[in-house]
Formats: sequence, structure tokens, C-alpha cells
Amino acid sequence: MRILTLGAGTVGTWIADLLCRYRHDVTVVDTDADNVRRLNDDLDVKAIQGSASQSSVLFQAGVMGCDICLAVTGIDEVNMVAASMAKAMGVQRSVARVYAPVFRDLSTFDYQRHFGIDRLLSLEHLTAMELARAIRNPESITLEHFARGQLEVAEFEVTRDSSSLGKPLKQLALSPGVRLGTLKRNKKTWIASANDQIQLGDWVSLMGKPDEVEEVKKTFAQGAPKRQFVVIAGGGETGYHLARALDGGQHRVLLLESDPERCDYLASHLTRATVLCADATRKMTLEEERVGGCDYFVACTGHDENNIMAGLEAKELGAKQIMAIVGRPDYAGIVSRLGIDIAVSERDAMARQILGLLTAGPVLSQLQLPDSDVYVLELEVAAHSPVTQSSLAQLNLPEGVLVAAVLQEDFVRVPSAGDCLQAGNTALVLAPQKQLDHVAAVFNSSN
Repeated sequence: MRILTLGAGTVGTWIADLLCRYRHDVTVVDTDADNVRRLNDDLDVKAIQGSASQSSVLFQAGVMGCDICLAVTGIDEVNMVAASMAKAMGVQRSVARVYAPVFRDLSTFDYQRHFGIDRLLSLEHLTAMELARAIRNPESITLEHFARGQLEVAEFEVTRDSSSLGKPLKQLALSPGVRLGTLKRNKKTWIASANDQIQLGDWVSLMGKPDEVEEVKKTFAQGAPKRQFVVIAGGGETGYHLARALDGGQHRVLLLESDPERCDYLASHLTRATVLCADATRKMTLEEERVGGCDYFVACTGHDENNIMAGLEAKELGAKQIMAIVGRPDYAGIVSRLGIDIAVSERDAMARQILGLLTAGPVLSQLQLPDSDVYVLELEVAAHSPVTQSSLAQLNLPEGVLVAAVLQEDFVRVPSAGDCLQAGNTALVLAPQKQLDHVAAVFNSSN
């Protein structure tokens, strides 16, 4: 694929190197002459000096013939303007990296739709979601970008012995606004089909409107799950996004941040989390806050060394699970030996997202669920495609393929068997690896 990368800082250079290793044709634009010279010398890319927000520079970089534009400069506003211009100038797909949470907050303004950008990516939010999924359930389905807050995904263990167990799913009277996505049994995850039966001890995922998901969940889960105590060291953007993701009834969150002004911001934007102005790198602080009794200690201070040291101190005090953000590749081989249970790399989180966006045809993105052959596909419904010609029930999709949600303009819904998708809709589909080509063909134009 032909890829235009705007920005050659730490993130841009790393992305260009990653894409080169996957044999893509990469062009990079940056304002710094030294960065441009270094890239031309070190990588198999075409590097151009100039401003990413100028149309003449984008034209010189060949934007009209590119498959995807990745705007990853260090300035949010430049990224959004450049990605918007690239889309208007003919690039097939544009992605902008943003740092400030306000640009992804739909309650104030929909920047993504206004600027015509296909995806807004936050490195800090992606990292927080990796950590949140590791705490809640590593096999969880990611809907953050697609549903944009309108759908809930609940993963839980079946602990209630009810009449719904041992029956084919097609016989269960589940709410039409809820879809059962995946089943996990004996460490194997697969997409639920009409003839599957739920058993005690299974892990299931439900998708739908939050209130309806909670109602269905009561059928399979007995009582409230154990409330986990999570301590987050560092209240930067990653810590903030993680606290928001866990800011519910199932987790008691303590967020430690040393900057008083930042603490005021965190306290005013988090509903249930406790925000404490304290230095998480000091052992005395961890002892005073009884970190030794927590279920998860997450170190995301912004510095690898501080994260590792804080994690080791928490481990010594008795914290059950230690998680840390460790970005330096040369630390990857030693963190587990030091006692860090889970190390998350911001670069790895971004890599999975970017590689998932390098798709063709109707597939807008694809991500593989951990330790399974199940893929989550985001597909655009093309005009005159087979999926627009008949209802989902009559389409006879292969076994194991599930249309989990549909986005029409700004409204997200769980489709029923009688629904017929329309051109321009975006669908979220779960499919096994062997059926990916078949699913793409169903959503592609038949002309």
C-alpha cells in the first residue's frame, strides 16, 4: 500500500520504520530538515521537508495516489487539519493522532465528523484500553472506536444455575437489543452460534444498550462480582483514561498524582475514583495508602524507570498483580524477571491499531482477539452489495459469522435477523479467520 506519514518525530519515525518492515511504500513529511535527512539515510522511505498543513506540500508528497494518510505530528490541530485536507485531496483513508481528550469527547463537539477524518487515534487512550482489558478480561472485544460510547460490551463468567443453561441459544428469549458475541470454555474462544449452549463456568460477552445488557447479565451471573481494588500510579492522560474505563461499580480506583493542578482536573472529571495528591514513586506513600492490599497496581507515570521501580515497591508490599507501561524495547526482556506481571508498550498498542487499518475493499479495520482465530471487522456496506439485497437471515452467512452492530449516520444499533443493511452503513462483524474473504465479498459491491 502507498502510505503518507505526516510527522517524523519519535512516533512518526517509528511508524515509518514499522511500515517499511511490512513492505509498504512510505512517504514522510516533516518540517525539520535534520529529521528528513536522517529518514532518507536510515530508512527505505521518501522523506520531504515541509508543513503537513499546506496543500502544496501534500500535493508534492503524492497524497492523491495514497491509500492512507497518518497524521502523527506533535500538534493535535495540525494533525486534524492535515488529515482533513488529505481526505479532501483524494486519499482513501485518513487518520489523525490526538492527545487532548476534548477532541474525542462527543458531548462537546464531533471533531472527527466535522473534519471528515476516518479515525482519531490517541496513543494514551489505546494504551489505557490495553491495560483496562487486561484487568477486566484479556479476551474482551474492543468497540471503543466503532460504538463511540453508545454500546456496552460486558464479559463475565456464568455463575448462576438457571433454566437458560443447556439450551440452544436460539431457544433463549434474549432482548432484541442485546447480542451474545463470544463464548470461552477451557481457554478456547469462539463466536456464539444459534445451536451453542451456555454452561456454568463459561465466559460470555454481551453487546447492546447498557441497561438491557445489565438486565440480561442477571440471568447468567449470580450476585455482584468481587469489587477489585486498583491503584493507578500517575494521573497523566493514560492514567486518566484508565481510571475512566474502570470508573464503575466493579472496581475501587485510587489514582495517585503528584501535581496539585492535575489532581484538581482529575477529581472534577472522574465520578467514583479517589484522587490523591501524592508521589507514587515513594515507598512511604505506597505504605500509607495500603497498596499492598490492592488487586492491581498499574504504573503509568510517564517514565519507564519510575514505572518499574514503583511496580517493584508495590510487589514487595504485597500487591497481587503488577502492571506497568514500559516503552523501551531493550527493557522488554527483563521486566518479567523483575516481577512485573504485565508490561504494556504504547508502541505495540499503536502498531496493532495501525496495522489493523491497512485494509482494502469494504474492510475499514480488523483486529484479532487474543489467543483465538476470531477477528473483529469494521466494514462499510457498498452499494449493490449482497448484504443490501436481502435480510441478514436470508443472507445465509457462514457458520460462526456474526453481525454484531450497525452504525447508520450517528446511531448505533444491534441488528435483528430481519434487518437489511443499507449502502453507507458501517457494520461490526465477528468472523473466524477462514471466513474473512467470504465476509468481505458479501459487503463489497457486486457490480
